[in-house]
Amino acid sequence: MHVIAMATQKGGSGKSTLSIGLAVAAMEDGRRVAVIEADAQGTVSKWKERRADPYPRVYRAAGPAEIEQTIHRIEADGLWLVIIDTAAATNSLATSAIANADLCLIPARPSPADIEAAIPTLMAIRRLNRRFAFVLNQTPPRGCRLSEAAASLSSLGVLALPYIVQRNDHQDALGLGLAATEFEPDGKASEEMRALWRWVSKQLIGGSIDHEQTAIKANFQRRAACAPLARGTHGSGGE
Repeated sequence: MHVIAMATQKGGSGKSTLSIGLAVAAMEDGRRVAVIEADAQGTVSKWKERRADPYPRVYRAAGPAEIEQTIHRIEADGLWLVIIDTAAATNSLATSAIANADLCLIPARPSPADIEAAIPTLMAIRRLNRRFAFVLNQTPPRGCRLSEAAASLSSLGVLALPYIVQRNDHQDALGLGLAATEFEPDGKASEEMRALWRWVSKQLIGGSIDHEQTAIKANFQRRAACAPLARGTHGSGGE
């Protein structure tokens, strides 16, 4: 069984939405999945109450010991994946989630505040010697602000691909107890979430992060993001 911890002390980074999106994308890939909610805000549990489908399973954990006990229970039931959604804090629950994870995902919006807030979480992950990757979330479709954030995060560690663009499908789906891939299966949000799941799945199955290829692809995306702006600037100058 594999365990993912979704962790960062920054509120509003989209941890719960990513946890739900990845859980459902993994289910679509034929995996048996559970989500452990270690956040008193209860976003995932409230989503589950609106959901007609009994899966993925959702468990709540109020203390570090409960996280470990729930992981053992889920493993005994033969599930393939557990995603732990943590609160916007570096607390004992988040630390327990990180310590039990095979892979930690650190969501960050493309802003200096989000990137700076990710540092304490990154330090905790490194102290516990866990594998990790940043996920650029709620991004604009393109632009140099996005490319600068990608460069900053890449300098700190591995950056998962693709970036998850801020699209209405994610929030519309949550209100119906769905994930974006169920709400609009052929939409851009679904395409991005499935691609992110494929990236994450590769890291889990392979057992290591592909640092070199991730850096190459991230560099290509940064150049591609700035290119339209450069062309637009030259064009406006000629008018």
